[in-house]
Amino acid sequence: MSARTSLKAILEAALLAAGGPVTPDTLLGLFGEEERPSRDELDQALASLERDCDSRGVELVEVAGGYRLQVRREVAPWVARLWEEKPARYSRALLETLALIAYRQPITRGEIEDIRGVAVSTNIVKTLSEREWVRIVGHRDVPGRPALYATTRKFLDYFGLRSLNDLPTLAQIREPELLGDDLPLEDPSPPEEGDRVSPEPAPTEGSGLSRGAGAMP
Repeated sequence: MSARTSLKAILEAALLAAGGPVTPDTLLGLFGEEERPSRDELDQALASLERDCDSRGVELVEVAGGYRLQVRREVAPWVARLWEEKPARYSRALLETLALIAYRQPITRGEIEDIRGVAVSTNIVKTLSEREWVRIVGHRDVPGRPALYATTRKFLDYFGLRSLNDLPTLAQIREPELLGDDLPLEDPSPPEEGDRVSPEPAPTEGSGLSRGAGAMP
């Protein structure tokens, strides 16, 4: 690293070129052993870069997959006009299904149907799986051994979350038209003693661009 090239400039360029979340370990791996910054120096440079973006149209955010430079929500409508493709629009049924998986995971398809009172379309499960927002994490130890669904890291990255703890509370999520008042999302009761889960090995998360709400398409 030359005297004219700052650590912050290198990090900014790397995050811009990556087009998606980058972990701190990956950022440290950009440097040779003799020039590699410490973790504290990396954190300080990222914090400084985040402050620099305060007055810009982009922001530095930390999500589950690492750090990401993305378009701010305030300017996203104008930036989106650069692309002819319109943002994907999802049905209320799909969003309700996704919300139930996020808040009550692991959960079976039958349990989702019991809560919503209607059948879960195969296309909904297919769409959520193809977007890699949900995956099968095991099977319930009951007759038929139904699959258990849970959210993925790509789900967190897309919605700009670092962990499931960053999800809005159930009281907050009732305010938008996303769910409405007719969807019973009370906190689930603790599982009974016989309600066991047979785990499956978690598949390796694939790399790729996951757009957040304000991320660049």
